[in-house]
Formats: sequence, C-alpha cells, structure tokens
Amino acid sequence: MTATRRTFLTAAGCAGLLGLGVTATTGESETTVSRDSYTIRSGTDQETTVFVTSASESGPTVMVVGGVHGNENGGYTAAEKVAQWDIARGTLVTIPKANAAAVEEDSRIADGGVDLNRQFPTGEEPETELARAIWGVVERFQPDTVIDLHESVGIYDGDMVGGVGQAIFSSWDDRAFSDARAAADYLNDNYVSRDGYDFTVDPFSSSSNEPTGLLTHKAARDTDAVAFLVEATSDDTALDTRVQWLTKITQQLVEEDVLTSSDGGSGGDGGDDGGDDGSDGNDGGDDGDNEQNEAPVARIRTTPSDTTGGALERGDTVTLDASPSSDGDGEIVEYMWDTDGDGSFEESGETAEMTLSTCGRYRVSLQVTDDKGATATDEAILSVK
Repeated sequence: MTATRRTFLTAAGCAGLLGLGVTATTGESETTVSRDSYTIRSGTDQETTVFVTSASESGPTVMVVGGVHGNENGGYTAAEKVAQWDIARGTLVTIPKANAAAVEEDSRIADGGVDLNRQFPTGEEPETELARAIWGVVERFQPDTVIDLHESVGIYDGDMVGGVGQAIFSSWDDRAFSDARAAADYLNDNYVSRDGYDFTVDPFSSSSNEPTGLLTHKAARDTDAVAFLVEATSDDTALDTRVQWLTKITQQLVEEDVLTSSDGGSGGDGGDDGGDDGSDGNDGGDDGDNEQNEAPVARIRTTPSDTTGGALERGDTVTLDASPSSDGDGEIVEYMWDTDGDGSFEESGETAEMTLSTCGRYRVSLQVTDDKGATATDEAILSVK
C-alpha cells in the first residue's frame, strides 16, 4: 500500500464530495467513505457547518473543533483540512469554525463579548446558545476523542502566565497523556527545528482551578471521551507552519482510532501503511485466481542533489523529480506532491519545483499511484541556511 510507517493525509479528490449522502470509494482499499454536513445556529450570524465523514468499517468517533477563538487562524485552517481527510474506519466529526462570527471579525470573541471557551461548565448546561449548539453535536455523536485546536501568542512554561503555545493538554488518564507525549515527540523530531519551540504536554487543570468552562474539560469530565486541547504559538511563526503543526498533531492523535483499519490498512490516501513489507494493504485472504497487486515504489530525485544540512540558500530553486519511481507489475498513473507540508497532496505531475524564500527545514512528500490503485510515498528534506 504505502512505503512509510507514517504517511501524509490528502484531500485530493475530496473537495467536491462535501454535501449530503455523497460517497467515495478509496483507491487502495475497500473502505467506502460517506460525507455529510449540516449547520448549527442556522439563520444567525453564528451559523456554522458541521462536517461528518463516516467509513464503512465501524470504529471510534473522533470530533475535531477549530475556530472557538476567531483570531486563531491556524486552528480553524487546520480543522478545515482535517474535515477533508479520508478515514479507514469509524466517524470523523469536524467543526472548523465553531465561532463563525468571531472568525468573520478576526476577533477572539463575539457572541455578546463572552469567551466561547468559558461557556462549558462541568456538570451543567452550557451557558450560551452557541455553546449549547456545539455541545449538542457532542451529545449527538458521543465522540470517543475530542480535539480542540488553538493558538497562543506565547509559549507554555508551566504557569500559563506568558502563554500556552506549543503545548498539548490532555484529559487525566494514562492513554491520553501517553498519546499526547507520543504526538509531541513526533512533531519535535520531524517538524520543529527552532530552539525553544518544542511541544510539551500537561494534563488539564483540576475542575476547581482556572481556566474553567472549557469545551475539552467538559467533554472529558461529563462524557467518557479522551480529550486534547492543542495550542501552537503564533509568536514569530508563519501561518502555514502553525497549520502544519496542528494538522500533524491531530493526525498522530487519531491515527489508531480512525486512520487505520482493523486489518492494518489506511483510509484513503493516508494513515498507517501497515508495515514496510511491500504489501498493498490487503488482508492476505484468498482472491481466487487474481494475483495480489505489487505496490509501487516512490522515489524523489532532487536537483541539486544535496539539499540537507543547510546546503541550500534563500532564493534557490529545487527541482523535484519522481521519475525514479517504479511499479514492478504495472505502471504509475498519478504523481502527487505535498510541497507545503500541510498534509495534502495538492500538486500533480512527474516533476515539481520549489523556490525557497526563507530559512528553515522543508519536508516534501511524493505520493505515486499505480494502475490498480495502490500507492506509495517518499519524502525529501530541503534545508535552507
């Protein structure tokens, strides 16, 4: 199926599927994904869309929320990307712009000047119409995992005074803390290259301590959900970087729940590749007289060839070439590139070019698809000093 342990998710082929009762069968598995959507607070300035993606294979339900604070652009942009993901099993419920009026105003708050993320008291009814509508989504779908994506100006150092960025706050249970720790380690190892910007983890504060009335706190305490509040820092950090961080953390937190099927296959074009044994993701059952498809091999060749360790300078253009990729029992019919690291393969073609205007470490991904629908991925690092 795919060639790497952790793959990048793609929204390719999904943009036109949003709506009622639309289904899409993935190219690399028998999973059928249905997409649905509906609005809450219809007819008001708070009207916003709830997106529901359901896989044919039963499994957990994950709810991802963004835009609770309208000026935290990275949170709702990442949630919009998550809403487009294919999944392998279960249900993915997404509210990208929970506080649509505040998003429209590019303001932290709206709704009469109250902070939406203080309107969810534990053990009580939410305190505003919008909060009650959002909680109604929780009650309707009863998610096993709830993730709320946010941003902060500062970086968390344990006391919340200077900010809470670069932190994953989790509900009080071993699984949640372990998953948060693993996600933070993954991000720090692969996507965070700046000193002092590593992600840290911490459990939620107790119900008697400030801040109170948070959506994730209520989800964890009033339901059986595992909950995470994820904060990226906007301090001297580009929007696309914040979106990448939040998207990749979400991917790590939900991979075992909805991105990987019970037989180890992945949903659509993302999720776990089920190992490095070169299989195409099938369960190994008897296919009659049909031979099992051999997965393709993805390979990236760059010009210049040396792109790591700060070998590149600002303004350099790198050519990305997928022609070394191969398929032993067929042909490659599609080449897709993720050149901005946002988790979506948005550019097609056997070659692509990137002009690097800023210093830093860029991760580029290639996905190839063969004539039987199997895929493989490869990655390249471009480092600008």
